Amino acid sequence: MAEHPHDKHDSGGGGTGGWVFLGFVLIAGYFLVTEHRAHAIQYLPFALLLACPLLHLFHRHGGHGGGEKRDRNSEGPGS
Repeated sequence: MAEHPHDKHDSGGGGTGGWVFLGFVLIAGYFLVTEHRAHAIQYLPFALLLACPLLHLFHRHGGHGGGEKRDRNSEGPGS
C-alpha cells in the first residue's frame, strides 16, 4: 500500500495551532489577573500555606535523605 504524506505526523514545531493557543492563554491570564485582583489577593496567604503540604505530597521522589542510598564501597578507604 502506498504511503501518503498526510499519514505521517510531524512531531516537531507545534504549528500555528500552538501559537494561537499560547496567545489565548496569555490573553485569558491577563484578564483573569486584572479583573480578579481585588478579591483574589486576600486569599494569597492561604494559597501559600496550602502550597507547602501539596509540594511535600507531590515531590516525594528525592531531596531528603538521598545520602543513605550510596554504596558503601564507593565511600573510600577511610570508612
